[in-house]
Amino acid sequence: MTGRPILTASEMRRAEQAAMALGTDAGTLMERAGRAAAEAIRLFAGPVPALVLCGFGNNGGDGYVIARALREAGVTVRVAALSEPKTPAALAARQAWNGPVEAFAEARPSHLLVDALFGTGLCRALDEAVACKLSDLAAAARVKVAVDLPSGAATDDGSLLSQVPCFDLTITFAAMKPCHLLQPAASLMGRIVVADVGVTAESALTRIVRPRLGTPGPADHKYSRGYVAVLAGEMPGAAALTASGALRAGAGYVRLVGKAGSPHLLNAIVVDNGEAEAVLTDSRIGAAAVGPGLGRGASASKLLETALTADVPLVLDADALAVAGEEGPALFRRARHTPILTPHAGEFARLFGTLSGSKLEQARQATQASGSVVVYKGADTVVAAPDGRAAIAESASHWLATAGTGDVLTGVIAAMRASGLHAFEAACAGVWLHGRAATLAGPALIADDLLLHLRQATAECL
Repeated sequence: MTGRPILTASEMRRAEQAAMALGTDAGTLMERAGRAAAEAIRLFAGPVPALVLCGFGNNGGDGYVIARALREAGVTVRVAALSEPKTPAALAARQAWNGPVEAFAEARPSHLLVDALFGTGLCRALDEAVACKLSDLAAAARVKVAVDLPSGAATDDGSLLSQVPCFDLTITFAAMKPCHLLQPAASLMGRIVVADVGVTAESALTRIVRPRLGTPGPADHKYSRGYVAVLAGEMPGAAALTASGALRAGAGYVRLVGKAGSPHLLNAIVVDNGEAEAVLTDSRIGAAAVGPGLGRGASASKLLETALTADVPLVLDADALAVAGEEGPALFRRARHTPILTPHAGEFARLFGTLSGSKLEQARQATQASGSVVVYKGADTVVAAPDGRAAIAESASHWLATAGTGDVLTGVIAAMRASGLHAFEAACAGVWLHGRAATLAGPALIADDLLLHLRQATAECL
């Protein structure tokens, strides 16, 4: 299961240099990028009057190619530039544009605005006058398009270096960059198009994509499809959501160990009031989910200890993370299989403390501290593994910000783990299924609604 690469600014530069080392010059790459962007713009916005803003670097060079390609397609185009180009490829692109070039500070608005001022690698704030002018032009435009990424967004961490307008379309090249998926920049991108420019993209960081899941064969049975044990605690409703999520995501057998309690418990879930220690000795169990509704008292600590010493892959969330926080993330290294932790921002801070860097960098630090696969949840969910791999999910429905949805996610990931996927792949697959179910559920969803749509989400992966 391989996601699509996400390239940092330095990785993108290396990829371009590798392409040029094989004989593709910078001007050819710029021509490909500009023409691909122009085609995407034309299809998205139609033949409406356009204003293309060009910076002095290669992103500005892309802008000159875009302007020329749009004009060739019959679009009325104006170009405004910050200054003359400062790279050879951009200068050549400027010379190939034989129309007038306005001063950026004096540019008048247009129906379509194309921002090709600054692209990948920007590491400082825009001059205030430039940022304000860009915002004014964007406010007056009907359609706003960013080339590579919106000017003022930081490539690698998704932070905003300046005031950044909200765009309708962002066209990037070869691969997405972290800022296309990391907040707050991600919320300003609009629709994202990745244009192929003949550059090979490789990275340990990927985008979470739809998983390919298998279907049961003639020799399969309920245990081979995936046996999930859910350890319940003081709040049985949360554990019931986790168990239901595992079942609806395709687990063949789900056992809820402890208090049943919830009137909405699916009849197909087996309730076991026995001791967790005895249940977890069953070698057929493919994964155990611990944490949702567990509580934080002595009994919760005992259940977590039991789970950590069992020879069972673990998915740990909610109260399990809170209980573990008293001892620290190194506690999870005692698990016999690489555990999967699924904290939201509050749980993450309590467990790992204040970490530096972007959300991606924090997730990578957390996985090293805990020896676990970490699913750092939120509008820009990040999954990181101890071996250095990481993945970012496309933004899911913001309606997921409601009680119980994380409990369902824990069950879905447990089902993926029990099906035989390794920890990192199981976490990524679970995040995708959960997000897709939320999209299918629509506005004003509640956690129970996810259960109704997990079946269709799973069917799309077969």
